[in-house]
Amino acid sequence: MASIMSARQVLRLGNRLSVRSYSSAVKHEGARDVKRLGVIGAGQMGLGIALVAAMKAQVPVTLVDSSQKSLDKGLVFADTLLAKQVAKEKLTQSQADAARALLLPTTSLDALHEADFVIEAVPEIPSLKFELFSRLASIAPSHAVLATNTSSISITRIAAATQDPSKPLDTSASSRVVATHFMNPVPVQKGVELISGLQTSPTTLATAVSFVEKMGKIVSYSVDSPGFLANRILMPYINEAIICLESGVGDRDSIDAIMKNGTNVPMGPLQLADFIGLDTCLAIMNVLHTETGDSKYRPSVLLKNYVAAGWLGKKSGKGFYEYAQKK
Repeated sequence: MASIMSARQVLRLGNRLSVRSYSSAVKHEGARDVKRLGVIGAGQMGLGIALVAAMKAQVPVTLVDSSQKSLDKGLVFADTLLAKQVAKEKLTQSQADAARALLLPTTSLDALHEADFVIEAVPEIPSLKFELFSRLASIAPSHAVLATNTSSISITRIAAATQDPSKPLDTSASSRVVATHFMNPVPVQKGVELISGLQTSPTTLATAVSFVEKMGKIVSYSVDSPGFLANRILMPYINEAIICLESGVGDRDSIDAIMKNGTNVPMGPLQLADFIGLDTCLAIMNVLHTETGDSKYRPSVLLKNYVAAGWLGKKSGKGFYEYAQKK
């Protein structure tokens, strides 16, 4: 028995050492300098990423969205956040002005032709992301890192969208694809998941780690598995809370209150779902259920119905709670 336990201990030690050496190597070897960032999507996530990059990494950010209205709305949100930072004395007015000046809005994807690093933050729709990365492969410079903020879709599949089907061994573009999964709201949450696809090169990963850390974030690593770490854990928790509401195990307030007061989380699962967006929660649960084939990831019927009704949470004014809409 002693010899068996000793072997197990050696194996565990070897695993720990290999993780440590991997993490250290990722941080320091081969990272490229990022002088210009591109962000696709001016919604809450994309705008948050762009603003934090401007404030912390202090690089110019080309912010791309197909909708001028979304760009205008995002920049108003940026002005509001910067004003709050100044009011709280976390930034001086000159620092806020400098960060704001680094945000360069445009409706043209071609404007990313000079970016060293591009982060996609569009809705969690596989076909949309695949089409976008196919276009980025020919628009962005040949050295540019192509990052996705996906919260559940396979990085290997997204990377494959950059390849010419007739040249499956040409990884010149797909090797530059990586996932940088930021947490919402980006200006507040420090964690970022980094996920490599099969094609992702060490240089790409090292550059991603370096730049994300310049943005003041703390990196965690996940393998390319449905939902990765954060949503593989978080979304079933939220989905189960919705099932409890749907089946009458508890009412909305009781469900959220017991988790807040019993586990010391800042908000309950139903309120959190509203803040994330019920459409986003459903999209992630669908990916988990489809990709794993495991019934434990089957989305709640009530969640599906809320999304069908257009009750998407805070962003639509109604979800499990009701929210005053800004005029």
